[in-house]
Amino acid sequence: MDWELKQELKKQLQEEQGYYIYPVGTRTRFALVYPNSYFVGMSNLGFHIIYDLLNKRSDTACERVFLPERTKIERYVNTRTPIMSMETQSPLYDFDLLGFAVSFEMDYFNILQLLSMGKVKVKAAERGERDPILVAGGPCPTFNPEPLAAIFDAFIIGEGEVIMPALMDAYQAAKREGLSRNELLQKLAEVPGVYVPSLYEHRYDDEGHLTAIEPLSGAPAAISRQWVHDLDAYPAHTVVVTDNTEFNFYLIETARGCGRHCRFCMAGYCFRKPRNRSLSVINEEVQEALKYRKRIGLMGAAISDYPEIDALCKDILGEGLSMSVASFRADSVTKELVDSLAESGLKTLTMAPEAGSDRMRAVINKGIEEHHLFHSMDLGLSAGIRNFRLYIMVGLPFEEEEDIDAIIDLAERLKDYMEARGSKGTLTLSVNPFIPKPFTPFQWEPMADRKTVEKRLKRLEKTLRRRKHVVVNIESPKEAYIQGVLSRGDRRVGEALMRAHELGGSKAFKRALKELRLDPAFYLYRKRPESELFPWERLDMGFKKSYLYEELKRAEALKPTIPCFEGCHRCGVC
Repeated sequence: MDWELKQELKKQLQEEQGYYIYPVGTRTRFALVYPNSYFVGMSNLGFHIIYDLLNKRSDTACERVFLPERTKIERYVNTRTPIMSMETQSPLYDFDLLGFAVSFEMDYFNILQLLSMGKVKVKAAERGERDPILVAGGPCPTFNPEPLAAIFDAFIIGEGEVIMPALMDAYQAAKREGLSRNELLQKLAEVPGVYVPSLYEHRYDDEGHLTAIEPLSGAPAAISRQWVHDLDAYPAHTVVVTDNTEFNFYLIETARGCGRHCRFCMAGYCFRKPRNRSLSVINEEVQEALKYRKRIGLMGAAISDYPEIDALCKDILGEGLSMSVASFRADSVTKELVDSLAESGLKTLTMAPEAGSDRMRAVINKGIEEHHLFHSMDLGLSAGIRNFRLYIMVGLPFEEEEDIDAIIDLAERLKDYMEARGSKGTLTLSVNPFIPKPFTPFQWEPMADRKTVEKRLKRLEKTLRRRKHVVVNIESPKEAYIQGVLSRGDRRVGEALMRAHELGGSKAFKRALKELRLDPAFYLYRKRPESELFPWERLDMGFKKSYLYEELKRAEALKPTIPCFEGCHRCGVC
C-alpha cells in the first residue's frame, strides 16, 4: 500500500469539519461510494444525507470513498494500492456493505473502475459469503437499474431516508441469524423499496425484444418507490464541510419533487409529490450554517416555487450570509430573490426555457413563455447582473428545423434586449442533445438521429458565434448517445458495460456492443409501441403506465397539463 496516498487522504480529512470516525470492529462497516471525484461527490446533498443517517445508528460506521483524481489513478495502479476510504484509509474490500450513490449514467464506467481498483469482484454472481454486499441508490438506479443488475446485489428504489434504516435493520437481523448470502438477499427483498435483481428473470424473443420479467419464488411482484412524506422530519443540509467542492456552499434543501409536469423530466415524475420544508426548519439549518460563514446553496427542483422564498431570502441576508440557488423558474421568480442573488455576488442569471419556440415548449409542457424570460432578464439587469445563461435542448420529440430557427431568434432578441438596457455582458447558451428517459411520456420516443442533431447543433453554434458576447456551449453528442443506450438499456447492455470495462472504459463501449451483437439503434432510434415491455416495469413509481402514454398523446396534440394541486388524483401518486 502506498504510504503517500494514505497520507494524502489523511491530510484531506484534516481539512474537513463534521466527519464521523468510529473504532474499527465495533460496528458494521459501510462504505458510501460516490463514483466520481471528491470534488464532485462532496457537492451532492444526498450523499451527505445518507452519510449522516447511517452514522447516527448505533450499529453502523459509514465511511466515504471516491474515485481518485485522474493524476492519482495511475499511481494507485502502479503501486497496487487498493481504493481506500477517507476516514480510516481502509481498503474497499474490507467493508461489509458498499453503497453507491449514482446520479449520472456516465459514472457507470467509474463504478466498474472503482470496484476493480478496490479489489472487489465486479459480478454479483461471483461474490461469495465473505465478500461485501453491494447496494446502489440515487436517481439512475431508481429509474432503471437494469444495466447495473449484474453488478449490484440490491437497489434502493426511491428516497434513502425511508429505505436505508429498514435495509440496515434487515441486514443486522440476518447477520444475527447467521443467514447465508442468498438468504440475506431474500430478506432484503422483503424491505419496501429494495429491489434485488437476481430474484427476477428477464426473457427475450428472437428479435431481442423483452417479453417477460418473471419474479422467482418469494420475490415481490412489484417494488414500490418509497418517499419522504414529511420533509421536516428529515433535515437535509451539508454535514461534512470542506472548501474542496464543485459548489463551495453550505447546502440546504428547501423542497423536494416538482409538480410542473415537464414531460421530459424524469425527476418531475419520480420525485412526486412536490413537498416543501417549513420556513422555521430551514431557518434552523441556516443558523447551523452560521458557524461556517459559507454561502448558502438552496437546493430544490425550482427554488422560486418555494412559497416563502422572499422571507427566506431576507432571513439569510439578514444573518450576514450570502446565497445561491440550484435553479429557479422564470415564471415564478421574484424581485426579492433576484436582488438577494445579486447582493450575494451572483454574476450570471440562469434560465431554462429548454426550447426556442412556443410550439416546442407546448410539446414538453414547460409552461415558460417569452415574456417570463424577458421579465427575469429585466429583474437581473435592474439588480446589476450583467450575464445570462439559457439551458436549451436539441432533438426533442416532434422537433423541426423551424424550432432551431426559433432558438437562434430568441437568443438574438434577448441579446438585443440586454444591449438596449446598456449591458455588455455575455449571453451563454448551454445546449444538450435530448435523451428520452424512463418513466416519462417520452420513454416511447426514439432519440433524434445523431447526424441530424449534430447538424442542428453546428448550425446553432455557427450562426450565434457571429454575435459578439454570445457563447454556445454544447454537451458532447458522443456521450449523450452513450447515455441514451445506458438510460433505457436492459441487462444485455450491462454485459456490454462490463465488456467495455475490460477493453478500456467508455471509449470501448461501442466496440463492446458490437462484440456482443447488440445494435445501438435498437435502444436509440426505435419508436416503441404502446404495448412495449420496458426493462424497468417491475418498479412502481405510483402512477400507471397509461397515464404517461396519455401525456405523450397530449404532447403530440400540443395540449397543456396543469401543475399538481391539493386534492388532485390524476397520476395516482397522491
